[in-house]
Amino acid sequence: MNRIGPHVDPTVLFVDMNSFFASCEQQVNFWLRGRPVGVCVYTGPHGCVIAPSIEAKRSGVKTGMRLDDAMRLCPDLVPIETHPNRYREYHVKIIDVLRRFSADVFPKSIDEAVVDLTQHSLLHPNPVAVAQQIKQAIRRDVGDYLKCSIGIAPNAFLAKLASDLQKPDGLTIITPDTIDDVLARLRLTDLPGIGHRMAARLEQGGIHTPLQLRHASPEHLRSTCQSIIGWHWHLRLNFGGEVDLEERPVKSMQAIRTISSGQRSSARRLDELLLSLCLTLERRMVRQDVFARFFFFSFRYVNDRHLGYEWKFSVAIQDGVELYRLIKTFIQKFEQKHPCEPVLNEYIRRMSVGVSQFITSQLVQYTLFEDSTRRDKLRKTYYDIKNRFGADKILRASELSDNPVMRDVIGFGSIRELPDLDEDEDDNLM
Repeated sequence: MNRIGPHVDPTVLFVDMNSFFASCEQQVNFWLRGRPVGVCVYTGPHGCVIAPSIEAKRSGVKTGMRLDDAMRLCPDLVPIETHPNRYREYHVKIIDVLRRFSADVFPKSIDEAVVDLTQHSLLHPNPVAVAQQIKQAIRRDVGDYLKCSIGIAPNAFLAKLASDLQKPDGLTIITPDTIDDVLARLRLTDLPGIGHRMAARLEQGGIHTPLQLRHASPEHLRSTCQSIIGWHWHLRLNFGGEVDLEERPVKSMQAIRTISSGQRSSARRLDELLLSLCLTLERRMVRQDVFARFFFFSFRYVNDRHLGYEWKFSVAIQDGVELYRLIKTFIQKFEQKHPCEPVLNEYIRRMSVGVSQFITSQLVQYTLFEDSTRRDKLRKTYYDIKNRFGADKILRASELSDNPVMRDVIGFGSIRELPDLDEDEDDNLM
């Protein structure tokens, strides 16, 4: 949890699994070990490598590279389609291992977690020894081909920075005695959370290096960043406490899919994909127990033309099929008003849908003439059954298809869709 006040002891560990998706595939398939692997959502020539293995990275393959470009760069690359359930299962097992060492474990993404030993210093006085034990336990109890880099520092931000300094299978510690030497070798954009826009803002304020950022006054940082973020940077780099372990409420949700050339060729497949994106939002809202007052969609085409619309609801909504019908009604009216080729056509390259302005289910107010309480309870029960017994054990009629086009995916930066890790894992895997 967050805490403000001087803290200089390196009691926080940041565990970063190396090439996690690809390593999971190599763990399961012995014959992939030692070979360059590229995990892709689709393995066609225009697919995208979302997770290269350690071996593939050594050949120059990078995350986000088109598969045909990656194959030219690394002809021995083995493309593998994603298995999200597999990665979730390994994530749950890894978190279970980490919780043997501390009750204060904070999953930050599918392949990252913070282990806070601050309240367990009597039990674990040597954090380096704990880090080594974690590595051994993951290899022994989760998978012998899984490697992780662990950073150790007085707060989660510096521990994250330390974990990035040595990969794969690294172990790095940052303390007040070593931080200046570490920062002297880095650029502003090497710090987690500082992109090019933030770096430009800092440079406008006369801060050009991480060392200058560390030694700037909190007043100057707050003025330069124009928010409390500047003060947070001062606390992170000067051991002033912990500001990165607080769970923030969800502000928005978005489901996005880049469309393959094969999917564009069929109006039915595009329609199924649109429905699946809306149902993805529904699943996320049910898991977070929220309803949305704002909804939008956006279609982008190969010629960079764009079509989108947004709705604001007086009564908050959670039903994915209802969201889908809103878009379909809009498309129908648009095509009637603007005679043109179909909106869902062979030139569409990306679909996105999103919701925001959430309220909890307890605060939803229904209209006098439409009380959806029973329908909302049924929806929650539906997902409870899927979570407990398996995603394929109960399906809506709208989800039945001889040729489903929406593959299950999971992102690197969020684990909000994962089961509650405090519950029995076998009953909650999606």
